[in-house]
Amino acid sequence: MDFIVINSYNNYVDAHIARGVLEEEGINCWLKDEHTVTIDPILTNAVGGIKIMVYKDQAERAWEILSNLKKEQQLAVTC
Repeated sequence: MDFIVINSYNNYVDAHIARGVLEEEGINCWLKDEHTVTIDPILTNAVGGIKIMVYKDQAERAWEILSNLKKEQQLAVTC
């Protein structure tokens, strides 16, 4: 099975939250370039951030879950 990039993050905290939510929902995923960005944050833009990788056949469901997570996070923040 092939993995594809479903989203990218500038820091490991957001990436791990997303990974945890996906794994709770039964989505197989892993973080690409996590160590590079964490060790040397200056390289974040050069490598494209921390990428969350999912199986191609789970991508649509993963995108829905991450979209809902983003909406929940935006509602929790009051300006």
